[in-house]
Amino acid sequence: MTIIDNDPWLRPFETVIQRRNKLISEKESALLAEMKDLSSFSTGHLYFGLHKTEKAWVIREWAPNANAIFLVGDFNKWSISNEYALNKSSDGNWELSLPEDKINHLDQYKLHIVWDDGEGDRIPAWATRTLQDDQTKVFNAQVWAPEKSYQWKNSIPDLSQIDPIIYEAHIGMGTEEYKVGSFNEFREKVLPYIASSGYNTIQLMAVQEHPYYGSFGYHVSSLFAVSSRFGTPDELKQLIDVAHGLGIVVIMDIVHSHAVKNELEGLGLYAGDPAQFFHQGERREHVAWDSLCYDYGKNEVIHLLLSNVHFWLKEYNFDGFRFDGVTSMLYYDHGLERDFSGYEMYFDGGQDEDAITYMGLCNKLIQEIKPSAISIAEDMSGYPGLATPIEFGGIGFNFRLAMGIPDYWIKTIKEKSDENWNMEELYHELTSKRVDEQTIGYAESHDQALVGDKTLIFRLIDKDMYWHMDKSSNNVQVERGTALHKMIRLATIATSGNGYLNFMGNEFGHPEWIDFPREGNEWSYQYARRQWSLVKNNELRYQFLGEFDKAMVSVVKENNILKADCQHIKSDSNDLILAFSRLDFIFVFNFHPTQSYTDYGFAVDRGKYRCILSTDEAAYGGYERIDKSIEHRSMIERSFGYKQRLNLYLPSRSGIVLKKVTVAGVR
Repeated sequence: MTIIDNDPWLRPFETVIQRRNKLISEKESALLAEMKDLSSFSTGHLYFGLHKTEKAWVIREWAPNANAIFLVGDFNKWSISNEYALNKSSDGNWELSLPEDKINHLDQYKLHIVWDDGEGDRIPAWATRTLQDDQTKVFNAQVWAPEKSYQWKNSIPDLSQIDPIIYEAHIGMGTEEYKVGSFNEFREKVLPYIASSGYNTIQLMAVQEHPYYGSFGYHVSSLFAVSSRFGTPDELKQLIDVAHGLGIVVIMDIVHSHAVKNELEGLGLYAGDPAQFFHQGERREHVAWDSLCYDYGKNEVIHLLLSNVHFWLKEYNFDGFRFDGVTSMLYYDHGLERDFSGYEMYFDGGQDEDAITYMGLCNKLIQEIKPSAISIAEDMSGYPGLATPIEFGGIGFNFRLAMGIPDYWIKTIKEKSDENWNMEELYHELTSKRVDEQTIGYAESHDQALVGDKTLIFRLIDKDMYWHMDKSSNNVQVERGTALHKMIRLATIATSGNGYLNFMGNEFGHPEWIDFPREGNEWSYQYARRQWSLVKNNELRYQFLGEFDKAMVSVVKENNILKADCQHIKSDSNDLILAFSRLDFIFVFNFHPTQSYTDYGFAVDRGKYRCILSTDEAAYGGYERIDKSIEHRSMIERSFGYKQRLNLYLPSRSGIVLKKVTVAGVR
């Protein structure tokens, strides 16, 4: 079975699909040579960079354009000397060995590189630890070689059994204080909250070192270095280890789509060669992101990036990745000049087949190292086969983000009055996906919360959030907003293809937006933190939303609901009713702002059903209009054939989950 068998509209592009699949196979063969697999090939991090052997220190770097390289640092008072000169070997590699007493744990260092028409200090490309001076703001590499390496204590959860329910999190924003949060604070304070909320996967953002905090971690300077703002390598390992002990999978937001332009901290002009890692000419700079674009056609770049994937999986025990900016990688124009209105947009020659080849190899490598590891593509173009196995003609990601869903929710809220929501369109948007791909559904991520945009809760309630979120307050906008917030999230997770994502704090309706410290806001941390006290405050409605999210996640996760497909039951835009089933569970929504229905009927399998969750429960800020003790029994309806009729009371602006509890006998 191939992607063309699943989608005959791809038949005209069969030759292109086959060629791209062949390129992946050919590149793998060319790279491996005498090696047995990609895992053996992608071990650059074990060779390059600074390493301590039994009796010596060895540093190696690839810098073919360099004429001379010197190691400078605390250990030689940052002076250039022949004693610390690297020797050039074949293929542009440089190497230096030093006695073990010459370098110590926590020493800071750089490479001083000389090229034809210049020279300068650079952080090694393979550095695994960097540090920024608080006063000068200058970055240096730092030796990280503690006497005792971190000892892992907990086993990794069974990845093959995970339907990822993802808590997208940023360590620095994880504190309520006006500062950058740490790995330790996140582990001690936020991790228990995530576990108690039922999420089984954490997606950590901004892990790789980045010079500018406000880039959200997407302008990476050091691929192999943990961002020192948050703590040490061992503190990150402890966080991941403790999460595993709680049964939580940890994936990393990895950035291989572009890199920071900075020359001193990054790779932009590493040894006087602007094209050592990046494209030349017009393709060098990303027109929208003010960053540099990797040249995936170079074997050395593929080696660097594949080794980076290997490094994070093995050294830090990450369980997979969410790949940022996949759309940008797929197309020469980064997808900025395409409307993707037809299949030809995916196969018209405007695709970067070097990047596609790299992504295919990357996904093969991930599964070699850690079978069933999570690999998620962030792509807004809908590229066919992106999350289809390579052997079926795809690129091999095992999930793609359903990026159209949050856009649809925003568009609906902005452009339509509540009375005019289209239930048929809504169900179509929530459930549409390619049959051969797994998707991660979400109502909003960090993207929708950035400054200049609005979270769902803020779109729904706006300024009234500041004055009327206390439980004693009666406010129409707050009542509407909190009701729809619960319904939107329940409808999204209930229809999610194979996984679900939420950005931290959004589950309880975190107010306002995200804005990192910058000159324009006088370097304030006001909006670069999470106000956890809101959800803990018994006087505020945030608690209702948080408790509902916890119950919602529990129902979906504990019953393995995401393992089954949705079965449509009813979508009526006049009544604003939507109903569908998954396994033995029926989800029913009444989006009407004012109209409640008694004895509202639709066709179901015969049986008895009980409500196990309602957005209208008092515990979640509702009006308690649903009696959960009642068993609803289907009734014979001759015109329904094998189906029977189920009559329900459906209060306005509410959603319920029914579970089939028994099979009705013959009547």
